[in-house]
Amino acid sequence: MGFSLLQGDSWPVCLWHGGLTAYLTALLTRWWGRAWRKNLEQSVQERDDAADAILPSAPTPKASRS
Repeated sequence: MGFSLLQGDSWPVCLWHGGLTAYLTALLTRWWGRAWRKNLEQSVQERDDAADAILPSAPTPKASRS
C-alpha cells in the first residue's frame, strides 16, 4: 500500500523524502543514544554509590613497633 502512494511522485520528490527520512532518523538515533548513555552512566554511578555505602571502609593497619 505504501508503494502505491509513491507511484505518482517523480524521482526527485522520492529522493527528497528519502533524504529527509534519513536525516530525521539520524536525529532521533542521536537523541536516543545520548539519553541511553546518560541513563547508563547514572545507573553505574548509583551502583557504585550503593556498593560504597554497604562496604565499610577498611581500617588502616597500624605499624607495629618492635
